[in-house]
Amino acid sequence: MRRSGAPSQVFGNMAKKPRFVPPGASLAGRPDPPVGTLLEPEPLAPKLSTGNVLYKVNTRSTSLSSLATNVTPITIVVIKELRSGSGAGSDGPRYFSVMWCKASGRKHKRWQGDAVLVTRGRTATLKDMEGKDIGKGSGYKVSELASLGEGETLMIGAKQVEVMGLVSELNYNKGRCFLDVHVEKEEPKISAPPPSQRPASKPFCRPTLLGGETDRGVAKPQEEGPCKPRHDPLAPGAIVMPRPSTNHQWAYNKAGLPLVDVVVDPYLTTHLRPHQRDGLLFLYECVMGMRATCRYGAILADEMGLGKTLQSVALTWTLLKQGPYGGKPVAKLVLVVSPGSLVQNWGAEFKKWLGCERINVYTVNQDQRVELFAASTLHSVLVISYEMLLRSLEVQKLEFGLVICDEGHRLKNSSIKTSSALSGLSCTRRVILTGTHTNDLQEFYAIIEFVNPGILGSSAAYRKVYEEPILRSRQPICTEEERVLGEERAAELSRLTGLFILRRTQEIINRYLPPRLDWTVFCSPSSLQRELYQVLLSHRVIRACLQGSTQTHTHLACITALKKLCNHPGLLYSTVQERSDGSSAEGSLYEGLRGVFPESYSSGGFSTADSGKLLVLSDLLTTIHHLSPTDRVVLVSNYTQTLDLLQDLCVHLGYTYCRLDGNTPTIQRQRLVDNFNSPHSAHFLFLLSSKAGGLGLNLIGASHLVLYDIDWNPANDIQAMSRVWRDGQKKTVHIYRLLTAGTIEERIFQRQVSKQGLSGTVVDLGKGAEHTSFSSNELRDLFSLTDTPCLTHELLHCSCKEGEDEAPASDRPCQLGRQGDRGGARQKHLSMSELIQWRHFAGDTHTFRDAYLDHARTHISFAFQSTISHITQ
Repeated sequence: MRRSGAPSQVFGNMAKKPRFVPPGASLAGRPDPPVGTLLEPEPLAPKLSTGNVLYKVNTRSTSLSSLATNVTPITIVVIKELRSGSGAGSDGPRYFSVMWCKASGRKHKRWQGDAVLVTRGRTATLKDMEGKDIGKGSGYKVSELASLGEGETLMIGAKQVEVMGLVSELNYNKGRCFLDVHVEKEEPKISAPPPSQRPASKPFCRPTLLGGETDRGVAKPQEEGPCKPRHDPLAPGAIVMPRPSTNHQWAYNKAGLPLVDVVVDPYLTTHLRPHQRDGLLFLYECVMGMRATCRYGAILADEMGLGKTLQSVALTWTLLKQGPYGGKPVAKLVLVVSPGSLVQNWGAEFKKWLGCERINVYTVNQDQRVELFAASTLHSVLVISYEMLLRSLEVQKLEFGLVICDEGHRLKNSSIKTSSALSGLSCTRRVILTGTHTNDLQEFYAIIEFVNPGILGSSAAYRKVYEEPILRSRQPICTEEERVLGEERAAELSRLTGLFILRRTQEIINRYLPPRLDWTVFCSPSSLQRELYQVLLSHRVIRACLQGSTQTHTHLACITALKKLCNHPGLLYSTVQERSDGSSAEGSLYEGLRGVFPESYSSGGFSTADSGKLLVLSDLLTTIHHLSPTDRVVLVSNYTQTLDLLQDLCVHLGYTYCRLDGNTPTIQRQRLVDNFNSPHSAHFLFLLSSKAGGLGLNLIGASHLVLYDIDWNPANDIQAMSRVWRDGQKKTVHIYRLLTAGTIEERIFQRQVSKQGLSGTVVDLGKGAEHTSFSSNELRDLFSLTDTPCLTHELLHCSCKEGEDEAPASDRPCQLGRQGDRGGARQKHLSMSELIQWRHFAGDTHTFRDAYLDHARTHISFAFQSTISHITQ
């Protein structure tokens, strides 16, 4: 039978391993045992029923019925288990590893591929190795499917299959029968000794002189001594990397070089904290292929502030200088790819931790091209932005030993040019650094496929084997079988990827940082804001949105208009002047608004009193500048127009400032950060665009941060608020998030907290504002104005009285949308359960217990406050 078309016939099939049985006369000189006699037990093949033992039975010239009379009852039980397959009952599903081909009457069939056959009752389903159904059949005899065994054939529609072996229910539920993935934490030991070390060649000797005497005047060269570690592995506090296993030596030490301990440079060891040491060991094991067979990628997904950059610098320096085989360096060149705003920051980090005398780092910008790096032998690390990478063809020609991608969640889409360019690099050691988690399974696959290509199979196989069963199991109407299957596939996916993904939360570093006070401040809108808000809500465009007669981009235009109004009416007035032509639905939204604005707006006047948030910010800055003259403040906004407004406020109040937004040249950004962080800096304020500098920047020179507006994606706000509370901060940190009470900003805040709590550990990156669609109920909730000090507090149904902030957190049993829920502190996974434990302050309370906010209390309607400190944990 011709089987060359089936991969299992080319590479072998684990489920069908023929045993060698010697002739009876030559079996150790023993005569054949009597018919029906039990022989010694043998374990089944790996794909057969797990945990069962197959007893060989001599059945020559004996039918099964007659055999049943000649063996003990336990023998019959074993035979029945073998027939049923994996111990499954007659009503339960059975799984087989098969080969398939098109139905044909030819004697020598051309098998087209491997597949998995699932039988249940009188039906049979054929799935290819990507989990896709390629054939179904029904109406079989129950006895025919029940007696199906190895070597037997079956017709499934227009296809014929031959059974090669049984598949256990566990392997099917986990999807292991579909994907040929061999990942083990510990490689199996091989009994054979490792390749012997190649003997050193004899030193060169001159030919002998007369009488066979050697030239005594020339000393014989001494043999080279054994290779030694670069640093002392026995020194106190030394970090010694794990030695490779025997299998690793067989695969990667063909030359038989001696094993040498890889020891982290003591210059770096003194700076590494315990969790950073663990992270460095994890990264080293991953990129050296010690954690997963033939896989060299890693994802370091620590939360912000845990020192991912320092761990990467230590890994880079170690691989550039050392290696386990003969001490030869693992990498000669290292590539670091980061967002444009962080390129100079990476160069500064290398200089900070290693100094200029140890390593030369080449940062690519408008003046320093990649071509100069390729032609130079002085630099071993190339730092480049994602944008410059696409324009630099020279990068593809270089041989890098390690690639590090900072903010690697940018690679969540495998079809974009950035992912294609990085995947085209010949380097297999790839590390992704990201502080943000994603729930989207397709984005997760794209990131995994980049660091360890092929470990989850093809995209189609991943979708059928993992994504669809997992998503199906999360549906409320899923069956019990679908739920169990989805949980098994999710557990197997976590097991496979958990070998090279490390994520730690910020709790492990909190004890190294000063206390942090988080405030969510609800500001009362001004009378002009209320009037304009009511006019917008009654506009025909917004009414059409509520009726569902407009498109998504119109919804977003209405949302943007309301958010601008919450920041300051002047931002809305600028848009009214630009789009009052009414030629489009968005333009007609601003019709009739010009007459609502005071006359001072037509002359370009600036009024702080027209915005509740701006009044609170003005009072807050005045108090900070007066009470703590040495403290500095970071002001964060999502919009350039709002930064212009805040800049005008700085000029109006006479505060010195610096600004970083999308228009700031990349080469100047790190210089701005360094100047602001300097103890001698003259700047009181740092104006920051969250879109341009919300990731990776370290602004520890400030101890106050004000988030002026809110983003749909909570990850962006969390990233921005973490700029000042980072390693190196010495002062107590105050963070203020300003919201306009009762408006769309408060609804966005509720959506943020209801979606992911306040911890920021579960974020769906793929659903930003520009990709969001809203139902009519959601729009009706967003397009409303509530005259209340704090709608969020009312929805909590909190038992505390407004103004009485002394109530302990454990006495507040309520939650948003769940009246009567008890034990909110124990149910942190529920919506708003963390917010219920924060301190609650009404606007008319006698004190906020914050000297800065007490002076701005006139325009504050409500506030939530939480303290993060290692003392309280």
